[in-house]
Amino acid sequence: MELRGVDFDPVLAELMREGPVTRIRLPHGEGWAWLVSRHGDVRAVTNDPRFSRAAVMERDVTRLAPHFIPSKEAVGMQDPPDHTRMRRAVAPAFTSRGVERLRTRAQEMLDELVDAALQDGPPADLTERLLAPFPLAVVCELMGVPETDRPQLHEWTTRILSSSEGRELSEQAKGAMCGYFAERLRERGADGGEDVVGLLAAAVHSGEVSESEAVGLALLIQIGGEAVTNNTGNMVYILLTQPHLLQRLRAEPELRPSALDELLRFIPHRSSVGLSRIAREDVTVGDITIPAGDAVYVSYLAANRDPDVFPDPDTVDFERSPNPHVAFGHGPHYCVGGMLARLEQELLLDALVDRFPGLRFAVPEAELRWRPGALIRGPEGLPVTW
Repeated sequence: MELRGVDFDPVLAELMREGPVTRIRLPHGEGWAWLVSRHGDVRAVTNDPRFSRAAVMERDVTRLAPHFIPSKEAVGMQDPPDHTRMRRAVAPAFTSRGVERLRTRAQEMLDELVDAALQDGPPADLTERLLAPFPLAVVCELMGVPETDRPQLHEWTTRILSSSEGRELSEQAKGAMCGYFAERLRERGADGGEDVVGLLAAAVHSGEVSESEAVGLALLIQIGGEAVTNNTGNMVYILLTQPHLLQRLRAEPELRPSALDELLRFIPHRSSVGLSRIAREDVTVGDITIPAGDAVYVSYLAANRDPDVFPDPDTVDFERSPNPHVAFGHGPHYCVGGMLARLEQELLLDALVDRFPGLRFAVPEAELRWRPGALIRGPEGLPVTW
C-alpha cells in the first residue's frame, strides 16, 4: 500500500488500537516479531539492556528491507560497552559546541543555494534546489568530504536506502562507500582533525576502534544526512497544505523552536519500523511477557501519536507543551546526528519562511509524487512558486 503525503500509516494505527504490544510479520526475513507502540513502553524498551541489538545479527529477523543494511560492526548494531566506545570516538563533532561551530558555515552554504534559487526565479523544485543539496553539503562538511566527491556520495546513499533498486545494487553502493571511507581514514592517519573522518582516523590509530568499526560509523553518519532531506520535505508539505501554519511562523518568529519540535513529532519519518532488538530473557512489557529470544520492534511514529502523552495527537499544535517526542529515538541509540539535523531544519525553515514571500505549490497537490520503495518517507520533489 502506497501512502500519500504525510498520512499516518493506517496499519500502524490499527495495531496501536489493538494493544500496546502486538504481533507483526514484515515482508522479508523469517518468523514473527513483537511491536511496541506506546510512548512509555517504547522509551522503556529502548533503554533496557535486556533487549539486544547485537543479537539481531545472528538471526534472519522479519524485516521491511529485502536485505539487511547495517554490517555486524555498525554502531547501530552494538550494545554497550562497545556501542559506548564507538560513539565516544566521534562525540566531539556532535556536542552542542561541535554542531554550533558548523552553524556559520552551514548558513553560508544555505545562503548561496537560496540566492541562486531566487536569482533564477520561480518556479523551482525545492527538493532539488535546497532540501537535497543543503543537508548533503552539511554532512559532507562535518565528515570532511571534499566538494568534488559529494555527488558520488549522494548517489551511493540513494542506492543504499532504496528497497526498490534491488539488493545487488544496494550492496554494491554500500561496498563502494565503505571502500571510499577506508581510503580516507588511511590517508588521514594519526593527524586526525575536528571533522568526523579525522576523529575516526585518530581513534583507529590509537586502537580505540578498529578500521572496520570506523568505516561502518562513517557510513551510518553519511547516509543519515539523507533523512533531513525527506523529513524537511514532509515539513514543507505540511506548511504548504496548511498555509495558516506558515503564516503563523512568519507572524510569530518566537514560535519557531516549538513549531519545529511539533513538526518533528508529527511527520512520518520512515516507512514501517526501524531496526529490531532481541530479548535476552523473558521481559514483561505492559501486560505482555515477551519470551527470551523473540524479536521486538518499537515504533517511534506510534509513540509520537500516543494520545495519553500528546492530547489530540493528529493535530499540528505549535504551542504544544510539554512535547517529549521521540523523533530522534531514545536511550543509547538516540540519533547521534539529532542536534545537527535540528540545526539544519531550523536554518531551512527560517530561509523558507523569511526569504520566499508567498511560497506555494506550483502544481496541484495531487500531482506530487512520493518516493516509492524508500525506507525513509518523503516527497520526490516539491515544485513551488513564490
